[in-house]
Amino acid sequence: MSFRSFLAAAPWILAEGAIVERLRRERGVPLHPQLVHATMVEDPEGQRVLAGLYGEYLEVARRERLPMVVFTPTWRASAERTSAAGRAVRNLNGAAVRFLKDVVAEAGPFPQRVLVGGLVGCRGDAYRSEEGLPSAEAESFHAPQLEALAGAGVDFFQAATMPALPEALGMARAMAHTGVPFVISFVVRADGTLLDGTPLDEAVMAIDEVTPRPEGAMLNCVHARTAMAALDAAERRRPGIAGRVVGLQANTSALPPEALDGAAELDAEPPEAFAAGMRDVHRRYGIKILGGCCGSDTRHIAALAAAMRG
Repeated sequence: MSFRSFLAAAPWILAEGAIVERLRRERGVPLHPQLVHATMVEDPEGQRVLAGLYGEYLEVARRERLPMVVFTPTWRASAERTSAAGRAVRNLNGAAVRFLKDVVAEAGPFPQRVLVGGLVGCRGDAYRSEEGLPSAEAESFHAPQLEALAGAGVDFFQAATMPALPEALGMARAMAHTGVPFVISFVVRADGTLLDGTPLDEAVMAIDEVTPRPEGAMLNCVHARTAMAALDAAERRRPGIAGRVVGLQANTSALPPEALDGAAELDAEPPEAFAAGMRDVHRRYGIKILGGCCGSDTRHIAALAAAMRG
């Protein structure tokens, strides 16, 4: 089943919750300075810990009979970073894809499909839009990692936590060149703009115009209320544009990115409140892919599935 058919067929699709934040805060895992959690696929203990977290989310999908997407632990595994860490971009990204496909296979069988997304991120700090790459440079910068993920057989790409349009445009071109379906996921403010000030509707239209039509946009690393306000603002500016946003992985905190960046204490709302906010976004705008980002854990994903039941 293609990613496009997968999106079209399902009333809604479960996505994983937080991985990196849970490794840091719950498990006390020392993350790699360049590659974050990507290197965990290289050793048995790292694989065991990662598989446990993914397995918790996969069990919710299996139990609730839901289609699901999970994402490779490759958000920071660009060619630049892998080289600096003494790794080959193709080897590490390929190992991450094989690892996650094995986790899915071992957790099954599933009543519904589970697709594996190849996760990539911006070059710089995702909360600092001024560190974003120009479009042409971004295309060449991200191409080696995207080619490695495509070669390993991911079902689609997700560019996550994108703060600025130029880098997202270049990344989209590089994704389109591989022929693999893709979504670009932005960080937005309640006024409906990306962190670099670009209106969300303009960002979505720009990517639609410069690449073969992507499967849609997503939002992540924002609270459901922030996402709702951003979608409302975008819809007022360009009616119908919210229909191009197909997913939301929400934070459990309504604090702005600047307040969350490097915060010592976790700010998280109860699972039921998180789930209600996600359900409201789905009801208003038909957002299909629903999951968690910072602050979320298995309780939030299970509550989301329960709130959406039926």
